[in-house]
Amino acid sequence: MKKISANYIFTGNSAPIKNGVIATDNNGVILEVLNPENDSINWDEVEKHEGIICPGFINTHCHLELSYLKGKLTEQGQLPGFVKEIISIRDNFTIQERQEAIELAEQEMINNGIVAVGDIANGASTFAQKENSQMRYHTFLEVFSLNPETVDEVIDRTISLKKEYHNQNRISISPHAPYSMSKQLMISVNKVSGEILTIHNQETESENELFLTKSGKLYEQLSSFNEDIKKWTPTGENSLPSYLANFTADKKILLVHNTYTCKEDIDFAKNYSNNIYWCFCPNANKYIENRQPKYNLFVNEKCTIGTDSLASNWSLSILDELKTITKNNAEISLETLIKWATFNGAQLLEFNELGSIEKGKSPGLNLIKNIALDNLCLTEKSTVTPL
Repeated sequence: MKKISANYIFTGNSAPIKNGVIATDNNGVILEVLNPENDSINWDEVEKHEGIICPGFINTHCHLELSYLKGKLTEQGQLPGFVKEIISIRDNFTIQERQEAIELAEQEMINNGIVAVGDIANGASTFAQKENSQMRYHTFLEVFSLNPETVDEVIDRTISLKKEYHNQNRISISPHAPYSMSKQLMISVNKVSGEILTIHNQETESENELFLTKSGKLYEQLSSFNEDIKKWTPTGENSLPSYLANFTADKKILLVHNTYTCKEDIDFAKNYSNNIYWCFCPNANKYIENRQPKYNLFVNEKCTIGTDSLASNWSLSILDELKTITKNNAEISLETLIKWATFNGAQLLEFNELGSIEKGKSPGLNLIKNIALDNLCLTEKSTVTPL
């Protein structure tokens, strides 16, 4: 048995415990959580740390397969330019370069206290790494096509790819984004997706513009290489209310980025389903659009944190993402941010043994140092170390 303590224990789903003590067995399973206000503690048996201890982080949105693009794409080029640049250079890298980048990226996440990942895949390049990894993954196979006539072909090809994966309980088919999917393909994905799906949502202002008026930078960029968008009919509404009903309300639906999501969009989603989760990737938003979501609109929602890919980020660190939120949103408590980064992600991805420090769970433990302990707030100097 091992007993550890810090200035505060953030359990992930309940109030912080000042000077709390966690007892674990040799496999990291939580045996008990002690509160010195209520429990008798022999402090000679306790390993003490400065800072806070929280569960291992859950990264609910990553593109591990794009790790080879680290530092290769222009910052703040906005989403249409970002997509165009990926298409122009993605064939310039060898299979070995891609595999080495995948391995390094996974190790970076482990070093940064991430214990589970919701990862996007368009091919099988990450499958072998995931099969032999200590990291827990739920893989989302991403599909897209604006041509209604290709629906069966796209779905059949993706189902064949899915069969190559080592764990059929940990892989599902998901839509890419509302601007890259025909209505018919969304409906078909809904039928084959399983219980959890994810979709990029309102990442750029021109996504809403596309649905409202069939104009804007995104429409112009899509038109340059895809004739099908020219036949597409705008809805006269924002993106989210235009597509969400294509997916049944009983599914867990993770909406990613939400940079240009407004209160009316949030209300629409809440009225439609109780299973909506919102994922924020703050540093990817900064890297691509230099714009952040209005986080204060989401404080009562089920939110999670992602890193996106190294194509659109400087690191794969959930702590770095939380720092970015904290910088301009001091009113969002550290307790809330830790819940977003741990418990909510585990609930979404159904990693029930992770996400909170509770008896019987094995969530992994992170020590976060250099906290402003007087007001329990992250600082620029905050660091994370897996225990």
